[in-house]
Amino acid sequence: MPVNAHRFIRKMRGGAQAHLLEADDGDCYIVKFQNNPQHRRILINEFVAAEILAHLQISCPGHEIVRVSAEFLAANPEVRLELGTRHIAIPPGWHFGSRHPGKPEVTAIYDFIPDTLLHQLANAEQFLAVLAFDRWVANADGRQSIFFRAQLKDWLARPGVPPRKLGFVALMIDHGFAFNGPHWDFPDSAVAGLYPRRVVYDSVRGLGDFEPWMERIRNFPEEVFDKALRQIPPEWLQGDGEQLERLCESLLRRRPRIQALLESCRKAPGNPFPQWA
Repeated sequence: MPVNAHRFIRKMRGGAQAHLLEADDGDCYIVKFQNNPQHRRILINEFVAAEILAHLQISCPGHEIVRVSAEFLAANPEVRLELGTRHIAIPPGWHFGSRHPGKPEVTAIYDFIPDTLLHQLANAEQFLAVLAFDRWVANADGRQSIFFRAQLKDWLARPGVPPRKLGFVALMIDHGFAFNGPHWDFPDSAVAGLYPRRVVYDSVRGLGDFEPWMERIRNFPEEVFDKALRQIPPEWLQGDGEQLERLCESLLRRRPRIQALLESCRKAPGNPFPQWA
């Protein structure tokens, strides 16, 4: 359900110039704006990708459509885009929000942890899960993730997790360049979607390690796209509705290719799967 921005916290790094805002539901969101420097379609990509990831049961932040009102912008003039020396106003209306996993003042978020901690991640298998996703959707950006320490029962959808056990958890973030970003096509590349820290693939012995996510992609239902398209604000589309429908149809046709798309990663420089016989 859409939420309303009511507190500016800080600007974020990155080409989209997202801002961290608190909303009236009590949660905080990394918000990308309609007129971000990367392209209006980045918001559509983020929203559709988030819906796909949720269905595939891959660890990623929650998401909402965030309303930024004219009153909020007037009260927070630092909420703006910057291109060189130019300041560009944010249009009031609906924007894309990726939920921050906790209170920013309390929860420490890392975009890098040492290899020793990568081996100890409570959900390290998610790097294999999201590689299947990235290959299917032709993510043109390098795989990005965040790490934080949390009670595992709050983040792991598996039985038998002790109620107060703490550990490091990874969430997969930043999907604006799914579908090759604003181009909305599917170029072939052996390196697309690979995480630069190849240690996360040390356990891969074969295609079976990418289950159950390959099977979920092969059987991905068209209804998920229908639901996502109905929720996208018209001002994000600006006449791109038919092309977006064709994009979703192309994704459905790509489902049977997921095995070949994963196998082609072995041609990447250095072979990210040295244990795959």
